[in-house]
Amino acid sequence: MIATRHISAALLGCLLLAGSAVGQTQQNNDEAASRQIVLDRFNKARPAEGLTAGVGGGRVSGAVTVKAPVYRRTGTIKMAAGSRKPKPAPSEEIGVTVWRLRPSQSMDTGARVVVQDGLRQTEMTPERIEADTPLNIGDRVRLTIESPRPGYLYIIDREQYADGSYGEPMLIFPTKGTRGGDNRVAPGMLIDIPAQEDQYSYFTAQPNGDRRDQIAEVLTIILVTQQLPLPIGAQPLKLTNTQVAGWEKTWGGTSERLELVDGAGRQWTKEEKMAGAANGRQLTQGGPPPQTVYRVARKSGGPLLVTVPLRYAR
Repeated sequence: MIATRHISAALLGCLLLAGSAVGQTQQNNDEAASRQIVLDRFNKARPAEGLTAGVGGGRVSGAVTVKAPVYRRTGTIKMAAGSRKPKPAPSEEIGVTVWRLRPSQSMDTGARVVVQDGLRQTEMTPERIEADTPLNIGDRVRLTIESPRPGYLYIIDREQYADGSYGEPMLIFPTKGTRGGDNRVAPGMLIDIPAQEDQYSYFTAQPNGDRRDQIAEVLTIILVTQQLPLPIGAQPLKLTNTQVAGWEKTWGGTSERLELVDGAGRQWTKEEKMAGAANGRQLTQGGPPPQTVYRVARKSGGPLLVTVPLRYAR
């Protein structure tokens, strides 16, 4: 009897563990699904160029089906058991791709950037990184911005310090030196920061030497339907903290960040290079999607503002 009771208890324990494992697996699957979303607002807004509707929401060009890209939410959405998904609130989106440059290799298939390295020129390959990837001092980075609707783009750069304070805000786009000051955006049009035509078509991750406690460069990206009354010149424009705070209050909102699944590490493509060049052609619906999408709870068609921190590794 003792042996039988021990066997039964062991069997019961195994069943409980198995049930718990199944339940945990189901919970993990449910949470993973809640973090992923099929997102095709950008692709649908781009020029079709011969693409026709495909089965299951995809689009077909010849014999190739273009599937809508899958994104991963950076946070888990918690829902009570048995509750229904809430009705989606009105939102606006903007796409940001951060590129980190590395020395090109012979097997690279993507586009390249020529970098002046001392007295010689070096070819480097931009690779996608997720927006929260820490930057090492000396990293060379580029950014690409895409909007799924027409508007006017503004980008502000500020230094952020360990105590939470910020440096003075500088409007780094538009300037007369980039696209002649033209800051219009449209679906499929990519805005490269810095521009490909600039002498230095990349930023070097380097904290300000005035303070040793800088932890990030913070970019404020603004998309509006009408141009702002700002004097655009050849150099970045110094703004006031009051101006930026007012725009944040008026155009900011609750936002979520979505990262392209398996997007990190992809190389800059020739399509993206052409679409980001001055007077370049637009990306079509089958072109590469943005790496990071910021979704802001805003009225459709209204101005939006998002904050993109580029943090330093410590």
